[in-house]
Amino acid sequence: MTELPAVLVLEDGRAFEGAGFGAPGTAFGEVVFNTAMAGYEETLTDPSYRGQIVVMTASHVGNYGITGDDAESDRIQVAGFAARHFPERFSNVRGRKGLGEALREAGTVAIHGLDTRALVRHLRSRGAMRGAVSTEEVDGAGRARLLARVLEQPPMTGAALALEVGTRVPRAWGEHAPGRPRVAALDYGIKRNILRHLAARGLDVTVFPATTPAADLTGFDGYFLSNGPGDPAALPSCVATIRTLVETGKPVFGICLGHQLLGLALGARTFKLKFGHRGVNHPVRDLATGAVSITSQNHGFAVDPDSLPASLELTHLNLNDGTCEGFRLAGRPVFAVQYHPESAPGPHDSDPLFVEFARALGVS
Repeated sequence: MTELPAVLVLEDGRAFEGAGFGAPGTAFGEVVFNTAMAGYEETLTDPSYRGQIVVMTASHVGNYGITGDDAESDRIQVAGFAARHFPERFSNVRGRKGLGEALREAGTVAIHGLDTRALVRHLRSRGAMRGAVSTEEVDGAGRARLLARVLEQPPMTGAALALEVGTRVPRAWGEHAPGRPRVAALDYGIKRNILRHLAARGLDVTVFPATTPAADLTGFDGYFLSNGPGDPAALPSCVATIRTLVETGKPVFGICLGHQLLGLALGARTFKLKFGHRGVNHPVRDLATGAVSITSQNHGFAVDPDSLPASLELTHLNLNDGTCEGFRLAGRPVFAVQYHPESAPGPHDSDPLFVEFARALGVS
């Protein structure tokens, strides 16, 4: 098919020329980068990427097509997509369609043929920032109009995007059986593979909307706080609910945004990272054992380790930049990690965290 000229414009005025690949049009979002060499279907469909234009650092993205089975939600979530090269053809016995077809069906604007190395170096230096990708405003005057529109977009700080994703009504996940511990999962943008891991550990999981009050979550044996997009500090009602759930004394486990929200509920602070952690090769040390796990990560905010109250024990540390990757509440079965132990995509070093949660609920 004939490719349209395209451009990616950042809020500081830097522009990167390329060719359109997905749907024609213009899309706005926070421009971030992901260093994973595979797992683009999971990335595209991860609700944590809502409102972001994702730049893949891998040179060729789309080689094995789209399977549908690897999707983390029921739709493509990213605002826009970029890579050095998106092939139309793919080779994979599991593949059902090409990446370009999937992007066009979803109406997702994408760009390739641009200098992603220069773009990522710029973002690492200047930080993640607002931007746009367009096949409509590509000439000089068009880029000026596009930049003006970019500057009108709201920043990620203060964005309550977790309220836009996830289930709208409670729903059961997997097969439920008598005698199994019952877990209420708060859905701030939960990934399907997290639910698979919880069910595989012998837990009966019911997924609830992010705005569900604590009064509607009684009768469960434990609580799970999911990943999701946006600024945790923009979700005060969710923080209040979590604080009440902790007071029940029942096990609580949080991942990513759930980790940040639990931190806020227990008296810590959060802050926005310069360019975030997005990839599948981040080293994290377990401070209790000294073991280092290679982890999958996707977040732009973090818990400030210096803000942890005396009741919270720092349990995991990012070896790249020293940020907080996990904590637990002293003397209670309440813990959380910043990274993604379900590892979709990524290494499976952190699977035991799901086992720990299940054991806290009485599953041997």
